[in-house]
Amino acid sequence: MSSFTFATVPQIIAGPGCIARLSELKTRLGSRVLVISDEGVVRTGLVQPALASLADCGAEASIFTGVVADPPEAVIHAAVAQAIEFGATGVLGIGGGSSLDVAKLAALLAKSGETLGNIYGVGNVTGQRLPLVLVPTTAGTGSEVTPISIVTTGAYQKKGVVSPALLPDAALLDANLTIGLPPAVTAATGIDAMVHAIEAFTSKSANNNPVSRALAKEALRLLGANIEIAVQNGTDLAARQAMLLGAMLAGQAFANSPVAAVHALAYPIGGRYHVPHGLSNSLVLPHVARFNATVCGDAYAELAPCLFPHLESARQTERLSGFIEGLTMLPVRLNLPVRLRDVGILKDGLPLLAENAMEQTRLLVNNPRTVSLSDATRIYEDAW
Repeated sequence: MSSFTFATVPQIIAGPGCIARLSELKTRLGSRVLVISDEGVVRTGLVQPALASLADCGAEASIFTGVVADPPEAVIHAAVAQAIEFGATGVLGIGGGSSLDVAKLAALLAKSGETLGNIYGVGNVTGQRLPLVLVPTTAGTGSEVTPISIVTTGAYQKKGVVSPALLPDAALLDANLTIGLPPAVTAATGIDAMVHAIEAFTSKSANNNPVSRALAKEALRLLGANIEIAVQNGTDLAARQAMLLGAMLAGQAFANSPVAAVHALAYPIGGRYHVPHGLSNSLVLPHVARFNATVCGDAYAELAPCLFPHLESARQTERLSGFIEGLTMLPVRLNLPVRLRDVGILKDGLPLLAENAMEQTRLLVNNPRTVSLSDATRIYEDAW
């Protein structure tokens, strides 16, 4: 067994209604808590239980609601400014991946005084952050347990900050906060979590490790068994909680064994066409998997019965073909768009998408098969 490292969140609190236990974290968050979310989450009342829990333990809260999808640098700067002005002693992020990513960076930059432009990339953070607790309201990104924040820079490009300093002090998984999630969002974020598990399992990273691989397989079992239930019956609390757990396990997996070409090709779709991240991943997943299968077919065959249990007794070659076919048909069954043209992408825009994807070197280096510009173009063409 080769050497590896594995890091994750010190404390995880899970279960329907567990947001009420936020008061147990008062000693970490302190008496002045900046709550970071978006207007939609606040408007639906999902933040109220957290505010009530903070009030019960005597903590004062200030709410930042400026988060938008694919947050630009300006949103990060605004959140940091509010944290400093409020004198925040801790940060609580509640929402989807964008809210959690903003919360991570606000907690860091408000304390460390570092400049956002200087910390992009892997391992460039040198300072410390404020205490940080994250609460996801979608079962997809796994951001509540990852040391990664993604920021939109300029008009289209996305950059990542990757540092152990971004791992929060605690994550709360409360399925009650996901009950109102629409079917399409439930489906797309669920597939996003599946991508995290699949890419973590097959990552070419030197830190691909047995812990991440075990977590990835269990994540796929939970996600595969519950995604259609959660989509079809959004009030099924057991399915919702299982989806949250599966997304978190996938997050722990790829936080240590990083993702690859699916994400590299998805980012330009989101950046240029404002397609939600989970759907962007779903649109290219089967085509990247088909491209990678020539070099990691055995790994895909091993994963196949985790996601599609009917393949358990199939032969190796049938598992592989069934896995690719299953990934192809899953978004169809979940009523998601399946072609790039379905989300308004014109064919003459594919070469530029491919050029942008090739800029994602942080991700492409982890792909099991080397991706050239012509390969990326062909994958987009297959997805179109």
